[in-house]
Amino acid sequence: MIKKNNKKKKSLRQAKKAAWIMFSKYIRMRDCLKTLNSTKYGLCCTCGKMFKFEELQAGHFTSGRKLSTLFDEINVHAQCRSCNIFKQGNKFEYTAFMIRNYGENKIIDLHTKDHIIKKYTIDDYLGIEQEYKIKYFELLKEK
Repeated sequence: MIKKNNKKKKSLRQAKKAAWIMFSKYIRMRDCLKTLNSTKYGLCCTCGKMFKFEELQAGHFTSGRKLSTLFDEINVHAQCRSCNIFKQGNKFEYTAFMIRNYGENKIIDLHTKDHIIKKYTIDDYLGIEQEYKIKYFELLKEK
């Protein structure tokens, strides 16, 4: 007897959302560990205030809307809701953070990359989700 796999295949939108959720968890955990060596609290990269892991967001330096920088680890850092949403990324402070941490050339590279349109497939998103699930749990093991 052949068993049928009852798992419903994810749509492109569902796969993208799942990939983003895992990537975001990884980024926020990476930055909590980097800034406060904590799995529960971290600092916003732009205002420097401390927030609970769950209150932090994964904020893009360049918009990420064109998808070429959506999952770029250098382009995304832990940000508070106020800086990420209400201050639209708090770009002045984010630029200063990026220069301190990566240098001006990396900013130019990201802005150049942000003009490239990247199209992902469902399998691409599933691979991204799996990659960051592994990276996330590796961070927790190291802690």
